Amino acid sequence: MKPFLREVAEGLVAQLGGELQHAAIIFNNKRPVAYLQDHLARIINKPFWSPSFFTIQEFFALSCELKVADAFTQFFTLYQKYNELAMQSGENKIEPAKFYPIARIILSDFAQIDNDLVNAEKLFEQLEDFAEIDYQFDYLTEEQQEFLKGFWSSYSEGKHKKQQEQFIRMWQRMPDLYRGYHEALKEKGLTTMGHIYRQLAEGKSGQPDFTNSFNKLVFVGFNALSRAEAVVFKRWQAQGKTLFYFDTDAYYINDPLQEAGLFLRKNFEVNGLLNALGESKELIRANPKVVNVYKTQGQVAQAKILSTALQRDYPMLNTEDNAGKIALILADESLLLPVLQTIPTHYYDGVEKHPVDINVTMGYPLVASSIFGLADLWLSVQAQLIQGEKDTVYYKEVEAFLSHPLTGITEQLRSKIQQKLLAEQLAEVPLSRLQGQKGLLATFFTRVKNSEEATNTLQAIFKHILEQQLANKTLRQTEADLFVATIKELNRLHDALKAYIPGLTSAKELSFVLSLIQKAVQGIAVPLSGEPLQGIQVMGLLESRSLDFEQVYILGVNEGLLPQTSVSPSFIPDSIRRAYGLPVIENQDAISAYMFYRLLQRSAKVSLVYNAQADDTNTGEPTRFLRQLEYESGYTFNYLEHKQRISTEKKLPVTIQKDEKVMAVLNKYLTGETPLSASALTSYVNCPLQFFYKYVAKIEEPKEISENLEANYIGSMLHYVLETFYGDLMAEDTVITKQRIEEHRKSVPELAVKAFSQVMFENENLQVSHNGMQKVVLAIVEEYANLILDYDEIEAPFEVLALEKKDRVEFKFKVKGHEKSITLHGIIDRIDRKNGITRIVDYKTGSDILRYSNLKDVFDTNSNKQNKALIQTLFYTYVFERANAVEEVEPNLYSIRNMRKEGTFFIEGKEKIKLKGEKLENIKTEFLVFLEAKLGELFDEDMPFVPTSNEAGFAYSPYLTLCGM
Repeated sequence: MKPFLREVAEGLVAQLGGELQHAAIIFNNKRPVAYLQDHLARIINKPFWSPSFFTIQEFFALSCELKVADAFTQFFTLYQKYNELAMQSGENKIEPAKFYPIARIILSDFAQIDNDLVNAEKLFEQLEDFAEIDYQFDYLTEEQQEFLKGFWSSYSEGKHKKQQEQFIRMWQRMPDLYRGYHEALKEKGLTTMGHIYRQLAEGKSGQPDFTNSFNKLVFVGFNALSRAEAVVFKRWQAQGKTLFYFDTDAYYINDPLQEAGLFLRKNFEVNGLLNALGESKELIRANPKVVNVYKTQGQVAQAKILSTALQRDYPMLNTEDNAGKIALILADESLLLPVLQTIPTHYYDGVEKHPVDINVTMGYPLVASSIFGLADLWLSVQAQLIQGEKDTVYYKEVEAFLSHPLTGITEQLRSKIQQKLLAEQLAEVPLSRLQGQKGLLATFFTRVKNSEEATNTLQAIFKHILEQQLANKTLRQTEADLFVATIKELNRLHDALKAYIPGLTSAKELSFVLSLIQKAVQGIAVPLSGEPLQGIQVMGLLESRSLDFEQVYILGVNEGLLPQTSVSPSFIPDSIRRAYGLPVIENQDAISAYMFYRLLQRSAKVSLVYNAQADDTNTGEPTRFLRQLEYESGYTFNYLEHKQRISTEKKLPVTIQKDEKVMAVLNKYLTGETPLSASALTSYVNCPLQFFYKYVAKIEEPKEISENLEANYIGSMLHYVLETFYGDLMAEDTVITKQRIEEHRKSVPELAVKAFSQVMFENENLQVSHNGMQKVVLAIVEEYANLILDYDEIEAPFEVLALEKKDRVEFKFKVKGHEKSITLHGIIDRIDRKNGITRIVDYKTGSDILRYSNLKDVFDTNSNKQNKALIQTLFYTYVFERANAVEEVEPNLYSIRNMRKEGTFFIEGKEKIKLKGEKLENIKTEFLVFLEAKLGELFDEDMPFVPTSNEAGFAYSPYLTLCGM
């Protein structure tokens, strides 16, 4: 079917002929220009002088000698004028950070007031009494007056709420603010686009004869007109200067219930505009088609169907003329990146591969680039420095900078800095350490002191990277365009800040500047290189206006997105908007409906894709336009459900056979070269495969900075505190009394500080400036130490025999009937004697428990009743007894979380039998039986290392992925 712009081109050639060069052709956006030029060239088929092309805003701007102010200038001008009025009323100035969100709403309202020629004085006038409507608003219809009454009824009950009073004060100030704002801009030689519209419609434009340069004004593809546009269009039509080409379909034009035709009917019936194409034709009903509707599960999944669905359509692109063949329309523009990542760059026609051209009219957003990632990182660093008023930065921010692809940090320098951070465990990195590196690193991590410095610093960072990439010849065109656009935007912000509110230095003010910078760069986008008349066209709904394609894919056709249910915030309530004819939600619905229906008018094939996965932002329902079409259009709808393929194949557990290399490592235990520790034994009991990774393959966990100081660090610090505490007491006397503990407890805080330095930096005398989290850790260590000392005071007096005692003994066991020998090695936290009984004391800060069922379950690798602490403590007891020829030693577990309630003896079974005396000796004997059996299994070359089937054994394992789980 003939495209709309082809019909326009034919009409222009027929009506204007040789005068085409003197015409101005005006569109809503720039996208259709290339298509209309192509159609004109094909029709005329010889060299010709081109007409002038404009967007509506570009064309209207010709009527004014003033320049349109940028967004920053508009905000700061409004901010200054608002504060002037506030001070005149005896109020304090409002801070720019608080005013910014208010200003955005006010500026939007002012633009709509101007576009629709609303009397600002009347609109913002305070209405206290309904009777005023009769004489001040007698020009309103009865229905419009009811709207106003509905709004003001909430204010007529006597006392106003505080918010209502604030709203009324702002409402009273609006006429003066509106007038003063435009006057202030005019003094600077500036204006707004909305004010240009108003001035032109009211006949007050500075260049009233600007249209004299053109014999004909051609307006193509317009739909919803503002009141200013309608006034101007009617005036020019009456002067015989215009041609209007409206893209219509009798399907929705002739049916008053069809919202898609709402504004076109108004253009024809109310505004009296004439369509140069004549009466509306039947397009939708005259062009029956099959519509494929894809239901997907998930937002990004919508893009996934393109890789297969487009394969059928690619041959259409293998022609010299493929303009208007395939379009991907994104009703949800957040799908741009998933779509670009999904579309294959080549297609196969059965013989050879062909490249696929892609043209993105929406532009590539800065937020999707590594440039924004670096800007966001810098903003995060500055926010930390400014808000925290500190001279350190979080280490992860430093690592992110070092690893960022744009910084150009060499691998050697990156490794050097990371090793220093790791060695000193610097969770908070002093700025002085980073600034000593100079170059980009120093610039990036220097705290800005004022607003001008903030914009200058970020510009300097980007300029440095841009120059560096140019020198290295690694700069890509898209990144170059983004760099340039970002630097320009930052420069505009810098100039605005310097002109209107220079010298912002407080933390609150600088935080506002950072937020402005973020808002400034978030909206930046640059066009991707592509050919608008070749290949696949990717665009949003707005960009698709006036364009037609044979194959159309529309993604994001969900209710709530098409049409959008959200409206821009406004200080003008809905009832007032309706009374004055300002845009309301129904207008938005009608515009969306028109853009959707016109994509179907001339297409040969349509595919609609929606996300059926409901969440906080999505109902999971397709747009209601789809249901309307299903009942009214006569189209055939083919519903398809796209499901992601989920792999249900179960991973096979990893099994390591004990080959020669493995046995060579294990034999070192049997020759005495490597002793077996209690930790190694419990690791094997917990999971043989993890024992292999840690003790045979010797795969170590990568070292990293411990910002939160996990339990093992706290445990190590506690051990240091208690060892030093009792070591000091032992130096005078090995007998520990309650009084001696009480007197020496004042040293615990100092010992905790030394413990921190020793454990984290291996230097107990290192002076460390502790951050908030580290102070919490020190408090925990002190509390844990005092809990143990509380218990020891009750147990006192007792004699400390040794601290951190190291012992080794030989242990005999059998492997397949052959006797083997292994060295058992233990480091015992504390050995003491009380009432003639020697005790093993093991400190635990974790979730270790005293209770257990029986030793069989404890030694069962696949059991969920293991007790690591019990095995270790019995292990230490055996090693100590054998090494020191002592009997009847009692194992005591000082489990911080349980010792107050359950003491320090292990408890067997439900009967709560504490392991001591004869019962303890029986358990020791039984322990040796299970120990011998476990060692026989470990050194049996026919028994491979396999993972445990107990999931709890993998909960916090660093080898989880290696175990096939």
